[in-house]
Amino acid sequence: MSAQQVKGPVNAAMMAGVAALVIGGGLALASLMSNGHAAFNTGSSGITWGLPVVGYVFFVLTSTGLTFVASLAMVFGIKEFYPVAKRCIWLALVTLIAGFTCLALELGHPFRMLWAIPTSFQYLSPLNWMGLFYAAYMVLLLLKFQKINGGDWNSSGSRMLGIASFASVVVAHGTLGGVFGAMAMRPMWYGPIIPLYFLLTAAVSGAAFAVLITYLTYGNESFMPAKVKNLMTGAMPKVFAAALGIVILAVVSRTIIGLWSNADGLQVWDHVVASPWYWIELILMIAAFVMLAKGGAPFFPSIMVIVSLFIGRYEFLISGQAVPLFKGSWVTGLIDYVPSMTEWMIILLAVGIVLAGWAFGEKSLNLAAEPAEK
Repeated sequence: MSAQQVKGPVNAAMMAGVAALVIGGGLALASLMSNGHAAFNTGSSGITWGLPVVGYVFFVLTSTGLTFVASLAMVFGIKEFYPVAKRCIWLALVTLIAGFTCLALELGHPFRMLWAIPTSFQYLSPLNWMGLFYAAYMVLLLLKFQKINGGDWNSSGSRMLGIASFASVVVAHGTLGGVFGAMAMRPMWYGPIIPLYFLLTAAVSGAAFAVLITYLTYGNESFMPAKVKNLMTGAMPKVFAAALGIVILAVVSRTIIGLWSNADGLQVWDHVVASPWYWIELILMIAAFVMLAKGGAPFFPSIMVIVSLFIGRYEFLISGQAVPLFKGSWVTGLIDYVPSMTEWMIILLAVGIVLAGWAFGEKSLNLAAEPAEK
């Protein structure tokens, strides 16, 4: 993309991203090197997966959703989505790296996986398969981006890579949902519907990020190329609104069932709906859906949905651990958790990776490219 086409705050995003990388990364690494895992407000007796895991789930599912958006063109042949396909693939890679960074810093010794997984292969563990499938997805996504960055959009090899990338992310996403859905000791997570719930929310997250980044690239609709403007005022808001409407129904349905059930562990739903954050999450989603349904520009709804989904990821992950294990039936209180400054710095680092990575791609990799018309 030429400098004349870029009217949005790409340079500002690059500077903000680098600043977040330096500040967030520097403070998080310094704290972890001096305090280890004690820098997190988590522990074996309470909340074991904290804010960095929230960030991991948020960013990898965003990567999944961005791949879905790109696949509308490259797998399912809906040509209207080609103008944002390359940008979505690049952003899928960047958000995947951001998510893996959150998880790596939470694990403490992530490189142990290089020999621990092959030497003690736990084939019954969803966590094990999740890691393998997401690694395969990342490799396939890199190969696909390399193909289209070289101008190869429609060869048989490029098409097969697109299909393989889509298939791998569906499997990886399903396994991530299975990690939570298989945990019978955590009733808020447990159930076969969780992989589908992750799939739906991932699609909404991908659509929201695709819209937001497109508007940030061009500044506003008046500077968009005709095809991009047609997409942002036509098919994209409709797909976005349809997926969002389904997610709203899923959120409300989960809430009603959680409140109605008297199963031990689901009492946490009373705490969830008493929190103002739950209502902020729901109101933002509904307001965004109404704005999209009325034909408004999708820029502000995309921001509202991204904020809402992050709240939802936090609510899902932390509230799911709030009931004390094996004590829920006679211990009435819930486990308190407030993220530490180190945990927030890891999130800032991940945001910096996304901003700087997107801006680098926008300035250097011609993310506006699309197949030549025949």
